[in-house]
Amino acid sequence: MLNKNTYLWTICLLFIGLMGISANITPYLKIGGIPVTLQLLVAILAGGMLGSKLGMITMHLYVLIGLAGVPIFAEFKGGIDSSLDPTFGFVLSFIFVAYISGKMIERQEVPAFLTYMFASLFGLLVNYMIGTNYMYTAFRLWAEAPESFNYWLIWSWMFLYLPLDLLVAILSASILFYLRGAPLFKNLLTNA
Repeated sequence: MLNKNTYLWTICLLFIGLMGISANITPYLKIGGIPVTLQLLVAILAGGMLGSKLGMITMHLYVLIGLAGVPIFAEFKGGIDSSLDPTFGFVLSFIFVAYISGKMIERQEVPAFLTYMFASLFGLLVNYMIGTNYMYTAFRLWAEAPESFNYWLIWSWMFLYLPLDLLVAILSASILFYLRGAPLFKNLLTNA
């Protein structure tokens, strides 16, 4: 039998690996010409399955490993210069997505499907708020933005992704709800 720390670190590393894989399916998964990553799904699952604290720590480690140079960000990028990419705010947001979605689920003794749904949708909102504002700031300060670029334009870009991201949020809520009674899921929550 694994001791508690070994078990928890193994699960954390599993989610870090899933995050790296989900970031790099973009060349293979496009819906309506829009590239899709499943990072939001993994971040919500991390918060919902590992709990708010361990989910947040796991996503933080993912970010740190990528910034250290391991190519686990989208398009197999890594390194400190990744933080200058306008979309890096979405990567940072996964730390908060895992924590907030996990915290919303933890507050319920026996979470209903709506709890998982609200946690997933709120995670999506956090992802958009942090990621889009970071992107706007990046384009304004260090990335080359078109002359007509403004705050509302960047939000209109995000509306292209919204239908797919809503599906991802529904999928994550469904997975968490379905797995809530599974022995592995119960073990994750009792060991966290």
